[in-house]
Amino acid sequence: MLKTTANKITLARVILVPVFLVLAYCGQRTGAFIVYTIACISDFADGYIARHYDQITDFGKFMDPLADKMLVVAALCFFTDARQIPGWITAIVVFREFAVSGLRLVAVEKGRVIAAAVSGKIKTASTMICLGAMMLFPDSRFVTILSCILIPVTTFVSGFEYFLRNLDVFRDV
Repeated sequence: MLKTTANKITLARVILVPVFLVLAYCGQRTGAFIVYTIACISDFADGYIARHYDQITDFGKFMDPLADKMLVVAALCFFTDARQIPGWITAIVVFREFAVSGLRLVAVEKGRVIAAAVSGKIKTASTMICLGAMMLFPDSRFVTILSCILIPVTTFVSGFEYFLRNLDVFRDV
């Protein structure tokens, strides 16, 4: 399971989520930003290493997107609690994640794997960047407003695309 470098990086990213939250809630925004940035960069690093060095595993296929969701939802909850992001944005992101995960489960039952779509990767990257920018510039109204537009729009578009492209999995349900 943890024999590959890619899987070790993914697990480290999961461990960084509570570290990020502790730092953020203790008012250590710089430390929280550094940990968050390391976690985000490691997301790209483990994927590159897994593909480039033939380290793709079932553990990585499951844990990598889960680690992304844990980090993003943790940051969204922090910003919602800090009243920098409205709760409805966090709810939209969480709803989309559950909906797409449910879609994938239905597809697996029918013997089909739904791979990550480009729009999903764009959503993840833009959300990570927006949340990082909000940590880096906590008093910037522009960054907050832009983030509050980009996060729900990319979330909705990518969720819509997943369902539109895979409606056929609901036949005979």
